[in-house]
Amino acid sequence: MFGNKKTNNTPLVKSPERFDTLIGRQTEIQGTLRVIQSVRIDGKVVGNIEAPRDQAITVVIGQEGEVHGDVIASRVIVAGKVSGNIDAHERVELLASALVQGDVKYGSIAVEHGARLLGLLLQVDASQPQGQPDHAQDAIRKAQATGTTE
Repeated sequence: MFGNKKTNNTPLVKSPERFDTLIGRQTEIQGTLRVIQSVRIDGKVVGNIEAPRDQAITVVIGQEGEVHGDVIASRVIVAGKVSGNIDAHERVELLASALVQGDVKYGSIAVEHGARLLGLLLQVDASQPQGQPDHAQDAIRKAQATGTTE
């Protein structure tokens, strides 16, 4: 009934992802980081991290990593700290050591016990055209007023 079977959608499954870019522990970057390959952050980034929406790019914030800005990518895996919003149109994984202070938009999500989130979780439809409003604020106001989102 409660086996240890892991699927492709569970966190901590080793992926064949290749990281050609690594921001080391002693490195601090200030400014917008526009990536065209998957990147792992073990240092500190003060500014936004942006990946093209049409490419399957992963941004990993390691356990010692910190980002003070928004993270926009296909997949985002957080083991460290993010002070800003996350927009992962494919998948977000929040590991047990994660601290996210901002809203998280995701296609699918995995959250380990112990992860901390101070913000909203907003599921987005990957088929929704970019630029179209997702009406998240309207849904939040309606839920607060009526106690339901329907």
